[in-house]
Amino acid sequence: MTTIEQPATLAAFGPIWAVLAVGHNVADRVFGQSDHQAANKSTPKSEDVAAGANPRRGWAACLAHVGQYHMVMAAVLGLVWLFVPFHLSVTGVAAGFAWSAATHAVLDRRWPARRLLQHTGSPVFAELRTAGLNGMYLADLLCTNGRAALTLRCEAKCRQREATGDRHDPDRSA
Repeated sequence: MTTIEQPATLAAFGPIWAVLAVGHNVADRVFGQSDHQAANKSTPKSEDVAAGANPRRGWAACLAHVGQYHMVMAAVLGLVWLFVPFHLSVTGVAAGFAWSAATHAVLDRRWPARRLLQHTGSPVFAELRTAGLNGMYLADLLCTNGRAALTLRCEAKCRQREATGDRHDPDRSA
């Protein structure tokens, strides 16, 4: 059964995605990450760990970046909302940002993207760093877009539940 809230949710998805895409670029490339964080946020390679590096090395830089990133994202979303008042759910935004922060922290450790490339037949691409291309960076962008889509889905689902007063998942009801 279609309610008026479902088309409204779908209509808001595109503009909010655009705002988050701009926010991501500003946060990940300008204000939300220092050079130190970018250089030190990844998981140490296995040969470094074998040579004595702590396998947890990099978490402090990664979490500092993720915190800054989400503050910038919140500022961009809030600034746009002042001029284009999207109907946003506080619960949904909080849940979406929590999902985004958790997955961002794991993905920025680099091993998930490297493993994905290595296990899908692209181990050479995982190590590519020539001619202006970087395989890990491009794989990270793919993961970021997937993460953003799930973040928006989370926000939309919370907004839909708040609008209908439903506390169960309407997609799963018989």
